[in-house]
Amino acid sequence: MASVFHHFLLVLVFLDTHAAQPFCLPGCTCSEESFGRTLQCISVSLGKIPGNLSEEFKQVRIENSPLFEMPQGSFINMSTLEYLWLNFNNISVIHLGALEHLPELRELRLEGNRLRSVPWTAFRATPLLRVLDLKRNKIDALPELALQFLVSLTYLDLSSNRLTVVSRSVFLNWPAYLKRRQPDCGAGILSSLVVALHDNPWVCDCRLRGLVQFVKSITLPVILVNSYLICRGPLSKAGQLFHETELSTCMKPQISTPSANVTIRVGQNVTLRCLAQASPSPSIAWTYPLSMWREFDGLLGGKHLTPVLTSSTGEDTALSELAIPAAHLVDSGNYTCMASNSIGKSTLVISLHVQPAQALHAPDSLSIPSEGNAYIDLRVVKQTVHGILLEWLAVADTSEEEWFTLHIASDEAFRKEVVHIGPGINTYAVDNLLPGTKYKACLSREDQPPHQGQCVVFVTGRDGGGLEARERLLHVTVVLCVVLLAVPVGAYAWAARGPCSCSKWVLCYCLHCRKAPSCPPAAPQCRDGSFREHPAVCDDGEGHIDTEGDKEKEGIEENS
Repeated sequence: MASVFHHFLLVLVFLDTHAAQPFCLPGCTCSEESFGRTLQCISVSLGKIPGNLSEEFKQVRIENSPLFEMPQGSFINMSTLEYLWLNFNNISVIHLGALEHLPELRELRLEGNRLRSVPWTAFRATPLLRVLDLKRNKIDALPELALQFLVSLTYLDLSSNRLTVVSRSVFLNWPAYLKRRQPDCGAGILSSLVVALHDNPWVCDCRLRGLVQFVKSITLPVILVNSYLICRGPLSKAGQLFHETELSTCMKPQISTPSANVTIRVGQNVTLRCLAQASPSPSIAWTYPLSMWREFDGLLGGKHLTPVLTSSTGEDTALSELAIPAAHLVDSGNYTCMASNSIGKSTLVISLHVQPAQALHAPDSLSIPSEGNAYIDLRVVKQTVHGILLEWLAVADTSEEEWFTLHIASDEAFRKEVVHIGPGINTYAVDNLLPGTKYKACLSREDQPPHQGQCVVFVTGRDGGGLEARERLLHVTVVLCVVLLAVPVGAYAWAARGPCSCSKWVLCYCLHCRKAPSCPPAAPQCRDGSFREHPAVCDDGEGHIDTEGDKEKEGIEENS
């Protein structure tokens, strides 16, 4: 009887001992340390922070796991937690209430995560926090009041992030820093305040001037982990140490131009210039009468775009040049140069006057038919389900409503398609295109034939045998090959500079469309109709070149 009673007591003791031990997550280890009970989950596949953790844990360490967020109420039952280490996970979001119910938290380590921002007001719930480790994240900005609730902090690590510009107000508004700068508080009373800011891509322009001055003035008890902070940009400052660089104050752009009134003749080239001085360096944009049309070239550009070249002529100085080739009367108007930076923006208006060219009345000169002063610019803008969409800009020299004529011809068609376009219409869909065919579209005033610069040329690809393949092939040839084969005047002849025939030139050019062409860049004159012998001469996106040999090969394969 005594033996049975003894075994019964042993069972009770065993059950009582195991009942007193807190639960430990599978795959994790739990241990007793000098400061309390610890949970460590290293390389454990945890998709979220467990919600059933014991309130007796003083330290939780979860590392190398797929954690992607810290949701609100994650530690609702852990009011005594003091050390939270979540290093080298995939955390990209910290919710505003994620640190609630952690009034005793002393350390928060989030090294090697994917944080782009931090909800700084969340630290209102952790007044005792002393260590905040955020290194090796993707944080790119610090609000001026980011550190206002970190009153007890003694170690802040923001190294190896993406900070480019930070205001010194971030630190001047930090209670922990202000406390140590009070004259009546000696260095022996308060512990040192350690800050790490190195290995960030600092942009040393006027916006960083305050922080640079702050870094230069740091003395004990404030300590920088690495005081050799290096400028990453701009180019003129790259590689300089904060202690070596001198930065100017910020200012809004000031714009000037050599001439605010420019007068030229029709057909002349002109370049408008805008010089902007600002700190930080400004960005420059132009607006002008045809800016919406000229800045978009669709799949196949019109007569010409208006190129803008912006270059730096010195520190905090930018020169923008807007080139207008072969000016037309329609180019007349006000051209506005706008320079802007983080401080403000300024504008300058340049007036361009394009005058008609004077007629030549030489007795021996040939009579050339004139199209008047109408401006016509035609282009292919996109692919439709069964073809392409043409769009044009037409400006006539009269106030009367103008009719236009659209001519569409191909190598395969026996006659030309003629479409009469009424006033107010500027698009036309060309449908039912034949595969492996070159097309030429021209637009002119109703009573005149098309002239130079009023045509575009495009080529369709080989028919793949089905609607889906046909649509895909049309798209590839319009996007990739039209640009290669389009000619600004719609002409079919090039000046020959080598022994290649026309068909060989087109074929070898498309064979190497991603490389340098093996034939001369100028094609020979096509008088032998050799272009039509190769109905599809462009890459269809899968490395296929359509030639007559391919067709024969396909026929053999089908017969076999």
